[in-house]
Amino acid sequence: MAYTALEEMRKKNVIEFGENAGPEQPYLFPGADKKDDLKSAALRFLHDSCEGLRFDPEIDAEEKKSGKYKGASIKPNQIPYNMQMDIDRLCLERELEHFIDSGVAEDAYNIYYCYLEMFLGRYGKSKNMVELLGEFETNGSSLLMKHRDHYSHSVYVFALGLAIYETNSNFRKAFKSFYHFSTNEKNKAENHKAANFFLEFWGLTSLFHDIGYPFELPFEQIMSYFEINKQKRGENHLYFSYRNIEKLTAISDQSTARLEKLYGKTFHSITEVLAYDVTKKLGEAYGFSEAYLMSEMEKKPSAPDHFNYYMDHAFFSSVRLYRELVKTIGVNDLETAHFDALSAILLHNSLYKFSIAFYKSGKKIRLPMVLHPLAYLLMLCDELQCWDRTAYGRNTRSELQPMAAEFNFGGNSITAEYIYDEEEQHKIDLYNAEYNKWKTDGCVGDAPRLKAYSDMAEEKKRFQKDIELIVDTSKKKGIPLKVTCKTGPAHHEKKHIYLSSSNFLHMHDFAVALNARYNHEDHEDEVSAEQIEAEFAELSLEYKLSNLNQVKGFSKYLNEIQCFYTDRPVDFDLLKEFSLEQINKIGPLEHIRWVREHQSMGWRCGDAYAKANVPRGVNEDEYRKMLREHLRCHEMTMDGEPSDKEITEHYHTKLSDDDKGKDWKPFNSMLKLIKVFDGLRIYKLS
Repeated sequence: MAYTALEEMRKKNVIEFGENAGPEQPYLFPGADKKDDLKSAALRFLHDSCEGLRFDPEIDAEEKKSGKYKGASIKPNQIPYNMQMDIDRLCLERELEHFIDSGVAEDAYNIYYCYLEMFLGRYGKSKNMVELLGEFETNGSSLLMKHRDHYSHSVYVFALGLAIYETNSNFRKAFKSFYHFSTNEKNKAENHKAANFFLEFWGLTSLFHDIGYPFELPFEQIMSYFEINKQKRGENHLYFSYRNIEKLTAISDQSTARLEKLYGKTFHSITEVLAYDVTKKLGEAYGFSEAYLMSEMEKKPSAPDHFNYYMDHAFFSSVRLYRELVKTIGVNDLETAHFDALSAILLHNSLYKFSIAFYKSGKKIRLPMVLHPLAYLLMLCDELQCWDRTAYGRNTRSELQPMAAEFNFGGNSITAEYIYDEEEQHKIDLYNAEYNKWKTDGCVGDAPRLKAYSDMAEEKKRFQKDIELIVDTSKKKGIPLKVTCKTGPAHHEKKHIYLSSSNFLHMHDFAVALNARYNHEDHEDEVSAEQIEAEFAELSLEYKLSNLNQVKGFSKYLNEIQCFYTDRPVDFDLLKEFSLEQINKIGPLEHIRWVREHQSMGWRCGDAYAKANVPRGVNEDEYRKMLREHLRCHEMTMDGEPSDKEITEHYHTKLSDDDKGKDWKPFNSMLKLIKVFDGLRIYKLS
């Protein structure tokens, strides 16, 4: 039983309300139990392997003894704590499903949101860090010669790692052994415990491995200024380096004390900690000392000329994430696994390749998964994830990049087929002609290349070979890899991209404003941003995401009524209030989204909560709302598999005027509330 706390609540409700009582056991993505593709394997991991994620037996026992719940739903203390943990995991499962289907940054944003809420306290504590990467890439990367998205990329990397853990017994064994879990696959309780541990620390490693790019991008912008005329970077280039870096790498006395407890050694900077950790794991196998590695790391921000005039975002990602962990979970809750994640991030770019393994020379061993499972997996998945990445750089936009990929993770191996847009066939034909001529002429000079297609299609298989030089891909101790490519039709419609756009900060603010309409309708001008943000923070993850998804749906609704929102100044008329005609279009669309959302989260159609007897001395409205959350049924949703047309008919025939108002009134209130946050406005196209 995948969601055990939900099942426990169902059994309790059956006794009181009969056999048809909820909550329902959430479904697994159809077919995912039998397939080994990316989507099926990643979702199966979350659904089946992560049973009991974040459960607290002490809180559970206290709740049963006192009769008072500590889990949040639409309000705090409405449901059992472990039930909330089950629903949180279901949120992550559903949001990952949406992201794999679309690949868009707005859906990637929800994965970050889930992870931060579940494992690092609250999203609000870290939102600036998460949003900064997206903002830098969107606004600054077009000044570069070569650059691709790292926001959606990181979530794809996260999904790849989940799929590999779920399907590859070699990696599971290496990971469990490294972290001292039983490797007996029949021990289900230990398997769940290990999977839950993996999810937390792989999520930390994969989702934040590129947050240091805002340090690298300005450096690359300067280099690109000279590369416009195809000058190779070198000593003739102007470049900059970072000074005063100790302000970023220094650690507090409290951190020093915690690290002494963890490692039995005194450290004065996070750089020293990471040098020690990496040397302890890899030093003997690769023949380097802690002093050597420390020297290389200290040069990363201050001497890019030592690294062929490149700045290493991985260094900044690891040290920046350390400071974020101190701020969110606190120094005294840091464990060695957190530093494993940091050192894996540190290694994933150039430090391992050019200062440790010297991988192009082929003289050193390929990284075995047993030495550092998180680093192994990050390097592998980071290289594999090259499809569906928005191109920002000038040269990158003209190159041929794979738009999709099909994976099979069966047989303890990986088969990856990358798919290129068939509309770009003329580029492939031109490359093939040039390549064949080069071969006919005796292979003189460098071979013609068509990035990234040629690295996959030519005989040398550069793409696959480079990965094989980095990590162990042998059958016994690694993960064998086979890469192919083909062309196919593009499916842009799956991304649901509309004219409305803003930065991620405003998307969160939009959701906060939407939620606030419940408490502040007709009093929008009297409320502060701090107040409505505090109200939003009290919601469970499920209801926060519901508001965020309503925001994302709003782009579609505005498109239907010839409007859009943006945080940029534009020469269009401002929308001050929705007309009746616009409302009649928005209402059914929002009801479709709401019904689909409730169905995916395991809600059923029912009104038992509205008919149940209310105990004496209890507020009736509060009691019925609590009971609705326990039963996870709602009289306004639908069962089965209704079509959009049937849901629209349900909206017009079954909903009262008051209920219909819940679908459109929020948006007029939101038009006033959104002014609390600077910058975002809604405009009419005509």
